Amino acid sequence: MVIKQKIISIAAISGGGKTTIAKELTKLLKNAESLHFDDYDFEGPDDICKWVEKGADYDEWDISPLVKDLKELQKDANVEYIILDYPFSYLNHQLKGFIDTSFYVDTPLDIALARRIIRDSNSITDAIDECEHYIDSGRNAYLEAEKSLKPNCDYIIDGRLSQEAIIQKIISLIANEF
Repeated sequence: MVIKQKIISIAAISGGGKTTIAKELTKLLKNAESLHFDDYDFEGPDDICKWVEKGADYDEWDISPLVKDLKELQKDANVEYIILDYPFSYLNHQLKGFIDTSFYVDTPLDIALARRIIRDSNSITDAIDECEHYIDSGRNAYLEAEKSLKPNCDYIIDGRLSQEAIIQKIISLIANEF
């Protein structure tokens, strides 16, 4: 008997918790593997803020290396779930047709910014630079995700919940859907 794999996308703004949630889901779900957007060097826009200003065409990103790895994982009969730590949900046509269910972790902008500062800053100067960039133009990229990504996901999960609560909610929705 062949079991159809379930491909689940976890989307959120930068700092929204995608990677943490995808890794935990991969540990908790039976026979799960994950692919992480940040593990790849994609051809795409050089400047995210300018890309957003031009209209944020998600197909400008060539995500074929991720698609290639996804297709390889699909060949593994032992894999029941493929978790995509992937910020675009259904908005890039190269991957859209593979995704069975997409979750958007709706993390408030201030929490996501704080997480990014904690994660990425090595000094107070780095933290100040990150805040200045956010104020100057970065906030628009966050708002673009809320405007375009959020309504294109199957489920919206409150990003203010604890990591454990978010994961349990996703597992519960997966169990009901599949």
